[in-house]
Amino acid sequence: MGSISPAPEFSGYESPLSEKQDKSEVSVPEDSDQDGVSDIIIVSFSDNDADDPRNWSGWYRWYLSIFDCFLVFTTTFASSVPAGFAAQLLVHFHLDAELVALTITLFVMGFCVGPILWGPLSEQYGRRAVLIPCYTLFTAFQVSAALSPNTAAIMTFRLLGGITSSAAHPIAPALIADVWEPSTREKALTYLGFLSFIGPTLGPLIGGYMAAGNLRWQWVFWMLTILAGTCTLLITFTQKETYRPIVLARKAQRLRNETGDPRYRAPFELVQKSTIAATLYKTLAKPFVMFVHEPALIATTAYLSFIGGCLYMMFEAFPIVFEEGHHFKSIVGWISPTFPAGVTSLPIQYLCVTQPDYERKAKRYAPNPVPPEERLTMAIWAAPLFAIALFWFGWTSFPSVNFWAPMMSGFLMGIAILALLVHVYSYAAASALGACTVIRSIFGAIFPLFSTALFRALNPRWASTLVGCVAILMIPVPILLKRYGPALRARSRYTARALEG
Repeated sequence: MGSISPAPEFSGYESPLSEKQDKSEVSVPEDSDQDGVSDIIIVSFSDNDADDPRNWSGWYRWYLSIFDCFLVFTTTFASSVPAGFAAQLLVHFHLDAELVALTITLFVMGFCVGPILWGPLSEQYGRRAVLIPCYTLFTAFQVSAALSPNTAAIMTFRLLGGITSSAAHPIAPALIADVWEPSTREKALTYLGFLSFIGPTLGPLIGGYMAAGNLRWQWVFWMLTILAGTCTLLITFTQKETYRPIVLARKAQRLRNETGDPRYRAPFELVQKSTIAATLYKTLAKPFVMFVHEPALIATTAYLSFIGGCLYMMFEAFPIVFEEGHHFKSIVGWISPTFPAGVTSLPIQYLCVTQPDYERKAKRYAPNPVPPEERLTMAIWAAPLFAIALFWFGWTSFPSVNFWAPMMSGFLMGIAILALLVHVYSYAAASALGACTVIRSIFGAIFPLFSTALFRALNPRWASTLVGCVAILMIPVPILLKRYGPALRARSRYTARALEG
């Protein structure tokens, strides 16, 4: 039935968005006589409690983890898939290239809402209570986008689609924390990072093939409707609530109903509700206060934001080189296969190299957790490869050079970008992922707006050189993080303990 104890013995309850879940503090009202009840009995999980999400079957916990990672994939995939229909959108709505890029920018801007709004709400009402209405609305907005009669309508529904779908971004890592112990989360977090960043890569590829198949632009939104609707049904009928404080609250309610004893209470029911001002500070201000005081977090966020922005930038650069320079009818159908080929090689690298290496390090550091700096090894190798790929792409982009030369740079670029994003993301996931996600989303939204103008004004050679020089300047970032990360964490006011989890 789980364990119960008098209130004085209670020491805390956990916040699944925190790495140190079992050490959170709770404020119990001084007047604990609720509904005429005294001598409150605190309900908690026992070691083998079937109600505890961490005691559910392994296959179901893996299903929940992979499924919620897939939810993140659907949002990032939806952000970029209209790029394959850019030519049709330009003609149908009488847009210029910058306004077509807004279909991506507005959706990605919606991702900023996830950590700010949906994450805290999921801690107040539960994961399902946020995901179900958000994905229901996300589905409805895809239908609305498909039926959009004008530019204002499609832009509005793209923004709303990004806002509602962004619920998956804070909830997926939180769910992983709900159902896995800290020592067993590494693999699930890696899958989350991979699916988060492969989505925007595959989006233009799928959209391009659909456009090449003479489908009208509306079909991309009907496809997203089917995808989002399927996710909504699976959330509703297959995903149980995983937020452990709320699971305990429901268990306490069940005990009250079964025994008729109103003294059974969960810690979540005894917590004094935060004021609106305190809640706003926690969700809006505190992550950014933490951000400006943490050099490691500043460097990590800057690097992730730059690489993520470059990922979206290339969707604007490829058409200039291959459609305008080499006169391809559909750029995505020709160039993107090399880019995803590099991207999809990452799971092979992870299974063959990263995971065995991590398991060896786990044994070496046991019983302590593996330091987060150990996750940066592949990023150190990938950083110079990304700079090389940019110069390769730029200086083979002459129309007189065979198209295979710049095309194959996409393979190396795909490997480098995903390796950097996933491994640096894993490092950031150990600290303040919320602030990092907001800033990274802003960069991902802004880069497409100036990318076309940049590559046309400077030409692809010098534009790639400019971006490549910035990439060279950032090569030391993962090296310095690995070298000085432990010292920075030791002096940290916010993340010293969190990063160890």
